[in-house]
This record gives sequence, C-alpha cells and structure tokens, in this order.
Amino acid sequence: MEFRLLGEVEAEIDGEWVDLGHARQRSVLAVLLLDANRVVHVDQLLDRVWADHRQRRAVNSLYSYLSRLRSCLADADGVTISRRSGGYLLTVDPAAVDLHRFRELVTGAGAVDDDEEALRRFDEALGLWRGEPFPRLDTPWLNETREALTQERLAAERDRTDAALRLGLHAALLPDLLREAPAHPLDERLAGQLMRALYRCGRQAEALEHYDRLRRVLAEETGVDPGPDLQALHLGILNGDPALAAPTTATVAPPPTPRQLPAPPPLFTGRVRERATLSDLVLGQAEDAEAVAVAVIGGTGGVGKTWLALRWAYDNLDRFPDGQLYVNLRGFDPTAEPVPPPVAVRGFLDALAVPPKAIPTGLDAQAALYRTLIAGRRMLILLDNAHDTEQVASLLPGSSTCTVLVTSRRRLGGLVAQGAQGLTLNVLTDDEAYHLLSRRFGPRLLAHEPDSVSALLARCHGLPLALSIVAARAAMHPDLPLRALVDELSEEATRLDALTTGDLTADLRAVFAASTRALQPRAARMFRLLGLAPSTEVSLGAAASLNGLPPQQTRPLLHELYEAHLVHQQSSTRYRLHDLVRLYAAEQIESDLPDTRQAALRRMFDHYLHTAHAAACLLDPAREPITLPPAASELILDPVADQAQALAWFQTEHAVLLGVLNRAARDGLDAYTWQLAWTLESHLDEQGHWRDWTTTQLTALRAARRLGERRWQACSHRSLGVAHTQLGELDEAHRHYQAALALFEELGDPVSQAHTHRGLGWAHNQQDRWSDALRHNELALQLYRDAGHRAGEALAVNNVGWLHTQLGDHRAALTYCERAVELDQEVGDQHAEAGSWDSLGYVYHHLGRYAEANACYQRALKLVRNFRDRYNEAEILTHLGASHSAAGETDLARDFLRQAVTILRELDHPNADTVAGTLRDLEA
Repeated sequence: MEFRLLGEVEAEIDGEWVDLGHARQRSVLAVLLLDANRVVHVDQLLDRVWADHRQRRAVNSLYSYLSRLRSCLADADGVTISRRSGGYLLTVDPAAVDLHRFRELVTGAGAVDDDEEALRRFDEALGLWRGEPFPRLDTPWLNETREALTQERLAAERDRTDAALRLGLHAALLPDLLREAPAHPLDERLAGQLMRALYRCGRQAEALEHYDRLRRVLAEETGVDPGPDLQALHLGILNGDPALAAPTTATVAPPPTPRQLPAPPPLFTGRVRERATLSDLVLGQAEDAEAVAVAVIGGTGGVGKTWLALRWAYDNLDRFPDGQLYVNLRGFDPTAEPVPPPVAVRGFLDALAVPPKAIPTGLDAQAALYRTLIAGRRMLILLDNAHDTEQVASLLPGSSTCTVLVTSRRRLGGLVAQGAQGLTLNVLTDDEAYHLLSRRFGPRLLAHEPDSVSALLARCHGLPLALSIVAARAAMHPDLPLRALVDELSEEATRLDALTTGDLTADLRAVFAASTRALQPRAARMFRLLGLAPSTEVSLGAAASLNGLPPQQTRPLLHELYEAHLVHQQSSTRYRLHDLVRLYAAEQIESDLPDTRQAALRRMFDHYLHTAHAAACLLDPAREPITLPPAASELILDPVADQAQALAWFQTEHAVLLGVLNRAARDGLDAYTWQLAWTLESHLDEQGHWRDWTTTQLTALRAARRLGERRWQACSHRSLGVAHTQLGELDEAHRHYQAALALFEELGDPVSQAHTHRGLGWAHNQQDRWSDALRHNELALQLYRDAGHRAGEALAVNNVGWLHTQLGDHRAALTYCERAVELDQEVGDQHAEAGSWDSLGYVYHHLGRYAEANACYQRALKLVRNFRDRYNEAEILTHLGASHSAAGETDLARDFLRQAVTILRELDHPNADTVAGTLRDLEA
C-alpha cells in the first residue's frame, strides 16, 4: 500500500492505482493521512475540508465520503478508517505515506554522524516529492499546511546542501545554488551556501559580489544587516581563511553529461507527419509547467518505433543540453527477460556518475535518488521496447524540465491514463514505401521493372521490416529479376496480405516463411539452429558447432542465409541476426526433436568453453589452467593463436560469453557455468569489466555450491575478493578472501593460500594499512617458497618491496623489487614483470633518482601496452606523471596524467577523479 501527498493525492495497492473520487473526498483522505494514526475529530474534519463554506449537509457528506474511502481501501492490508469517540482514526504504516516517510528520513539524516549516509537519506527523502503537495485541494487549512510542508522541504534541501558541502561536493552543487538563489533573495542560509561553493570553486569575487547584493536587498526591504554568521563568512572569504577550503578528500569534478543514445538510424525514410506530431505532443505538454512531457510511441513490431524515436531525438538534441538517457527494456526480446526496473534505474544512476557507495538499497530509494539528480535538468529519457506501464513507472522523472519517449508494442493505457500522450505508428505511405525501395534498389532498377516494384509494394503493405527484407534479398541477387521475387512472394499472398492486420507474429512469420521456403534443406536447418544462439551475434565457429559440421561446410549455408537477408554478415567470420529474425528461428527449432536441440546446445557450449579456455591461457600464461572435460563431439574452436588474437576474441565475444554463461546456469549446467566464469577472469580484470566479473563469479559460486565442489567455491571466493578490491568495495573483498582462505586451508592447498594472502595484502594496501598488507605478503612469500612456486614467489617479492617503500624503507624495497624483476624474467611472466618494473620505478622515484624511475616506468608501460592491460597502463602513466612532476618536468607530467585520466574515465574507475585533481593542480 502506498499513499502519496507530496504531489497529487494518490493511492496504490499492489501496483494498481486506486480511484479516490472527487476533490472533496480526496481532501478528507488527505486530512486523515496528515494526522495518520491519530484521532481527527469530526469538527476538525469539517473545518479543514469545508472551512467557512460548510454546507448544511456537510456532516452527512462527510459520512458518505468516509464510507466510500473505506470501500476504496478495502483491499489494502493494514489500512483502516475507524470511528473513535468524537472523530475518526486512519490506521496505516507511516512508511506507506510519502510525507511521513519523508519526515522519518530527514530526521534520520540529521541524527547520523556520517555525512555520506546523511546525504543518501536526504536524497531519498527529497526524491519522494513529485511537485506541490495536494495542489488541487483548496481550503484555508490545507493551503496553510501546503505552505508549511513547502518550508519543510526547503529546510531539508538546505540541510542536504550543508552535508554535501562538508563532503566537498561544491562543484556539483553550484549550478543548483545559482539557479535557486534568485528565487529566495532574502534567504541568508542559502546565500551562505552559495558563497561557500563559489569560493571553493575559485570564484571569490562572485562570492563577495553575492554578499554585497544580499546586504543591499536586506537594507532596502527590511532595514537590517546580514546576520553574524554570514558576516563572519564574508570576512573569512576576504581574508582567505583556510578553514573555508574544501575537504582534502573532495571530489570536485562535475559528472559527465550522459549521452546514451544509440547511433542515429541510417537511411531513415519519411515519417515527416509523425515527427511533426511527436513534436506537437511533446511541446504541447511542455507548456504545462507542472507536467512531465511523456510520449508513448506504440505500434506493431517492425514498424519502426525505435527508429522514429531516435530520429526525433537527434533532430531535437539542442532541446536537451543536460544529456540523454537511454535503456532498451527488452520488453519483447526473443531470448531475454524484460529488464527489471531496479536494473534499469541502477543503469541510469551509473550514467549520472553516482558513486556505488552513494547508491541506496531498494528500488524506491534508488528511483527517488534518480528523480532528484535529474530534477531541473533539461534531459531526454528514451525508454525503448517497454513491456508494460509497471516497467517504466520507476524511470519517469518528477521534473517538468525532462522529456520522456517510450516505445512499446503495447498501448500502455495505464501510462496514457496518467497524462502521457500516445502516438500510434502505422505502416509507411505508398510514397514513403516507394522511396525506401528506391534508396535500396537504386532508381535504375525501379525504372527497369516498374510493374514488379508496384507488385512488391502492394504485397508488403508498407511494413518497413517486410520492405527491408525484400530489398535485401534483391540486392543479394543482382542478376535475378524482381519478377522472380514477386512470384515467390505471391505463393504466400494470403499471409503477406495479413500484414495489414497489425498482428506482428503472423506478419513476421509470413515474411520469414517466404524467405526460408526457398532455402536448401541444410540451410533451413542452419537457420533453425541459430535460434539456439545466446546472442544476435554468432561467429563462424559457433555456427559450425551448432551445426555439427566443419566451418568450410558451414560457410556456404550461412552465405545462403545472408543472401536471403536472414543474417547480416559483419565480417568474413561473423554474422548477426535481427532480434525478430532470431525469434522466428527460435520458434522453428522447437519443431526439431529434443535430442537434436540438446546435442546442438552441448556442441555450442563446448565451443565457447574450450575456445575461452585456450584464449585465457594465452592472455595470462602464468595462471594455472583448469582441466576441462572432453568435448561431446569433434571440437570446433575459433582461431586464437597468440595473445593479441586471444584479447581480440574476448573483446568481440564479451556480451556473447555472458549470455552463454547465463544460459548454462539457467539450464542447470553447473560445471559449464563455473568453468566458463573461470575463463573470463583475466579478460574482465584487465579490461576493467569488474562489475561483470562480480556477477559472473557469484553465478559460478552458486553453481559450485550446488555441485558441492569446495575447491571451486574457494576459487570463486578468491576471484570475488579480487574483483571487489578493484571496485573499491573492500569490506566485501575481505569477506570473500577470508572465506577462500578458510576453504583452501581445509583443502591443504598452500599455493592457493598464498594467492589469497597476496589478495588480502592488496586489499589492506588499498586501505593504507601497509603493515597488515606486508604481513600477508610475507606469509604468501613463505608459502610460495615452501611450495617451490617461482611465479608466485616473484609476485610476492615485488609486493613486499612495494610495501617497504610505503613504509619508508626504500633501500630494502630496492633490493626486493630488483629481485622481483629477475624472478619474473626467469619465469617468463611479462604481466608480473611489468608490475615489478613499475614498483622498481616507484622506489627510484622515492629515492629521488627520477631518470632511473622513468626508465623503469617506460619498460613497464611497453609491456602492459603489448597485452593491452588498460588499468595498469593508467597506473603506470600516473606514476610517470608524478615522477616527471617531481623532477620539475611539468609539461611531460601533464601529458602522462591526461592519458591516465582518459583511460580511467573509459573504465569508469573511482581513481579517475583523484588523478584528474592532480592534473588540475599542475595546470593551475
């Protein structure tokens, strides 16, 4: 049950809106909710709802309204309206009423000592506001209450700003403070916050100007001077008081403006009227200062909803200078479930550069933070391929400055009922369809066979996808007259005519049936098998594995599908299916025998697992490989002959491999699941995909537990420890490392214990707990030496050297790091050697031997660039910048730091802001 007062008076039971009746009845509910769980006397109800306009029958009306409200809320658990002596009591969980939840959160925020936690609670509280409280209810008491609540909100906003300033977030606050100050010219607290933010952003003169402007306004309108606190702040700014400086841990870089729209659609044709209508809908709604402009583009699948939305978005980018957010909600994806609202909201928070630690738990709190962050910003939110109204509800902003486009195969009546404007997209006009074929065929072909063109247009009925398939097939057979295509389509005339019904499933089956009927039997089987692929993209090797034939026999079959426009050939060894084509293929494969499907899936899993294992061993040769079970049939691998090919393969197949792993987990293939997750570790780490790393390893851990494989569980725990350390989530890292260590000790595996101690040392190092880090690495070193594990010994020796430097013992560090380089070269582990050269450079830097430091760093940089380890490349570039800066070579230092910031931003790494701050200091 949810009640909302911070905006229109609304109620929702289990996701369904409740009809609360007319304004007077909603006023009665509002009064009871404002004093929820307290008796409101009848006279108070009458005064607050009817005031001095009481009608003679007001009491009878009140009883009638209360009876109706009881009926409205009959299905709400824990909500009652009961008669008490002299009045009425509405019993409800306070957390179910947005106002009381707001007050609880604000009170809690003021009571905590942790400003980050306070900021989170303030954001969640303020995100509950959807506009002016109960704006359409008009009585003196409600109007006074509305004004009092508005003041509560302003006070919470000021408290939130104070917390954010204490955290050093002045740069992010400044735009809102500058926008808000003119609306509250006499608010001294707001003025002080703005002055402090301006001063910290290096705009001292503007801070003083604002004070002077406020002083004059106060003198003219009230005849008083600013209060003592503001005067003291003014004096501090004049004198450059160090106490006014930002905290040393401040993150002052403004977040990047999100630009998430996919590329604009190529060869976009027509839709002039629809684009104009969409503009009219959006602009018409934008004229309402309180409403959010929401347009729902609906229509049958394949009619071009997404293309229209993207084309309109790119035509109107200047209206959205604060950014564009995009999510494919996959409401009708042929192989994936619809994107859950929490996942979509979290994606938007990531795009808005919210640090992971600042993201609250729970969908409501995250949605509230999302609305808070985009409030007042001129942004476009494109929600593509929505399944239903519930899926998009959490993604709707509360600010009228934002515009929302939603595409869906459903009409989303619930969303339209809430004020969204609907645009139903129909098929292309005859002229537009002709123009589409003209652009695909070329004018010469159209002029040569005008009757055939007219016949094709008539049979396709303006459906863009049908026209595209026909045009592609003709393009793939340039020597074939169009009349032959017309004849083929005529065999399915009744089905093609059905395109005008708006039934997408029948329409697409008709078009695809016309294409697949002409296929040779082996090509038709290949098409059906592609319906088992985990992604729209498939390599030649994966397709051959599905087919159970060598690549040289599979390639001609794929070429036949390519000519029929059932697959798109992206390169000589890579193919892509349209989502809807893959849906048709998936339906067709269901007609095959279950044993046929299962054998094809097993061959595909073997292909990806064994190729990934070979690539992983090339990517990190020093890593101990796992033993894979033999393939069920003759194995077909993608070519990964060296480290460069292995890296390229992982990058190309990244999304596909995640899909394969999820499919294996869904099908209960736990051994495949764990083994494939193992193969992904080095790639996900080196390329900075740490969130994918945690997700895959959690899936692997669950699989290992189902199998009862304690070693696999231990390995997943250790892997999760590393991933969480990379993400800066050190409490989680410690938890997984300790779990891994306990299991490896039970298993009697000293080498894995050493690996885990080394990981614990790294986590402690990230917390600047160098003595603890040194202890764990010394334990690891002893374990490695006892086991004769030279590669691990080299890593531990390097870490011990690094930690001696952190502890100030640079001479000891030099000895260890030089030995680490020697050991790495003996073992032949270039990854580890790069780390040791970096550590050695760091030691030389702290000994003041900058030329030697830079030489070591350059050797490390060359190595990591060979295997494209982006994160460590950024680390070494940062060290080079520091070394050159210490040597007084500022220009070189700036260049290296710029390169490091670029990489860290691409990886979305938390260190990016720190390095950017160092760069700004050098550029100042």
